[in-house]
Amino acid sequence: MDYNHLSISQATKIQLELKEKISLNPFTQKITTIAGADISFNKYSPEVYAGIVVLSYPELKPLSRALVKVHVNFPYVPGYLAFREVPALLDAWNLLSAKPDVLVVDGHGIAHPRGVGIAAHFGVLTDQATMGCAKKILYGRISEPDLEAGSATPIYDKKKDDTIGWTFRSKNKVKPLFISPGHKMSMEDSLMIIRNCIGKYRMPEPTRWAHNTVNLFRTNQLASGYSTFD
Repeated sequence: MDYNHLSISQATKIQLELKEKISLNPFTQKITTIAGADISFNKYSPEVYAGIVVLSYPELKPLSRALVKVHVNFPYVPGYLAFREVPALLDAWNLLSAKPDVLVVDGHGIAHPRGVGIAAHFGVLTDQATMGCAKKILYGRISEPDLEAGSATPIYDKKKDDTIGWTFRSKNKVKPLFISPGHKMSMEDSLMIIRNCIGKYRMPEPTRWAHNTVNLFRTNQLASGYSTFD
């Protein structure tokens, strides 16, 4: 997929078309594998490093990973980062010998100004159950959850009272995470899945593994391609 030569108006049109295809129906199948996806790049560099790490579920043991480096020309524009990141993630996705049941993307699902963050964008293109889990809010009205681990409050659309995600405290007294469904899962599914993916750290294990793995790749400590964890 080549987004390199799109204008912002063309990208907006694509987002609005994708939004019409998003499904927020409950996820009903059994989850046995879950993956995290992350991207690493410098704002002004054309090189994008993408990684997907597949883990067992609910054990959260790493099983396999796919790493790719892609040259992109689409500009760094907030709200349109998917057009820089999705092509690289698709390349990594296509390397996986077995696709996970659920993909957690370091980014946003429907909690996005046009309702189509990277997790939703990727989910519709691949017909994959996806959700976003981000460290910073991008869009929506929020209230801080209680300071205790496990506390959550809704993220509301700025223009109406629809719930578009969750502000979630994964550990006692740490900064919250921002969760939203991307595709083929409900609002409740997205929160439940993340609750089950919290280990010792603030970040859920799928995106924590993806983040750490991509950084090792970007610093030449891991090679591109597909591999399994021994």
